[in-house]
Amino acid sequence: MSDFARELFAATVAEPYRTKVVEPLRLPTREDRQRILARSHYSPFYLDASDVYVDLATDSGSGAMSAEQWSALMRGDESYIRSKSFDVLESAVQEITGFRYVVPTHQGRAAENILMQLHLKPGDIVLNNTHFDTTKAHVEQRGALAVDLMSDALWRFDERHPFKGNFDLGKLRVALERHHDRVPLIVITVLNNFACSSPVSMENIREVRQLANTYGIPLFIDACRMAENAYFIKTRENGYQHRSIVEIVREMLSHADACWMSAKKDALVNIGGFIATNDEALLRRCQELVVLYEGFHSYGGLARRDLEAMAQGLREGTDEDYLAHRIRLVAYLGQKLEDQGIVISQPVGGSGVFIDVEKLYPHLGPDECPGIALFCDLYREGGIRGGGFPFTVNTVTGDTGEIIQRVFQFARFAVARRVYSKAHMDYVAAIMGRVKQLAPENRGCRVVEKPERLSHFFAKFAPL
Repeated sequence: MSDFARELFAATVAEPYRTKVVEPLRLPTREDRQRILARSHYSPFYLDASDVYVDLATDSGSGAMSAEQWSALMRGDESYIRSKSFDVLESAVQEITGFRYVVPTHQGRAAENILMQLHLKPGDIVLNNTHFDTTKAHVEQRGALAVDLMSDALWRFDERHPFKGNFDLGKLRVALERHHDRVPLIVITVLNNFACSSPVSMENIREVRQLANTYGIPLFIDACRMAENAYFIKTRENGYQHRSIVEIVREMLSHADACWMSAKKDALVNIGGFIATNDEALLRRCQELVVLYEGFHSYGGLARRDLEAMAQGLREGTDEDYLAHRIRLVAYLGQKLEDQGIVISQPVGGSGVFIDVEKLYPHLGPDECPGIALFCDLYREGGIRGGGFPFTVNTVTGDTGEIIQRVFQFARFAVARRVYSKAHMDYVAAIMGRVKQLAPENRGCRVVEKPERLSHFFAKFAPL
């Protein structure tokens, strides 16, 4: 006999939690929104959060903590050296990742900074399915080259490949054959955020590990969305339907020499991160740099109460009911956008919905910034922060291994964890319907100011 309640729970995208504390939201008037856009240089990164009604800029550190996490904060042992709170975090990371050694950091990019300093020198090449923006910046900061080897399916929004985040194994083989003497590190990003938040299959992870072994190259995993990736493996990959999320996470990470995590994603905290490994020599080298940059190596730049919240969040983030709701809510937004005639990447991924801005603004060329045009229309019409930038990647040709540049244009609607309801998603979709109607009238934007590094965070624009 079927479980009617569980089926209804799945069909209605019912939240597996109830609201305990609320935060008021304000929707400025349309006239105010127009003035705010001008004041913010027509950029989502100069827009004050207090002027935003629904914020889809990022899912990083923007989620809601649980009652248990808030309680955990009160248990924090603020001792400077090896506090009890470090033991709590260490046990949680060991339980979920399977790694023995743990080094806390204040967030993921701090871990990236440490690991890239330890492994890279000028002229090196780091191969990744797709580098996150700060990962790429840390690679370049060391004088190395970040190369992204995603599948060409990424550029085809309507292609329903279940694991668009996979490494392109053919490109990886060619890159290693030609450049292996310059590659000190291979990285797999799960979930692959700049590949439309698409998952990486277990089969692909295993095959990347085998290729890394062939050349004796360490394999690291950027594990910030490891639980979401594990959920997709459970629901999309044969042989994993009856495995728990933690079992799948541990198998994923068992193929890596180490991982790092921005806990601001799947660990459901507003700040925090860690490095984990079984390599004691790597542990010691990481600890030395953590002391230099972050604080003592048992707290990594965090208040010890944050370690407690992170430990609790790691366990909550691997809860299957929570993950099922999160993934379904993002998919619900994707379906509502499709209903409005918006072209999105299929199938919908984990952290958000990715929109084909070239289809939405076909009359705007790359120099007319269609992603910023979308941000302006979206905020002007509905007080929503979202949008996108051209994403330039270094990749290789499939036959010769020549390193080339390619541009991927998209807009990301990232959904904060445990923050917004179906009604908010309905609102976003309705506003996007209005944006689609008005899109032909938008002349685009020009760049007024653009720094060389991490330019999407600091660039300023003006309407054409």
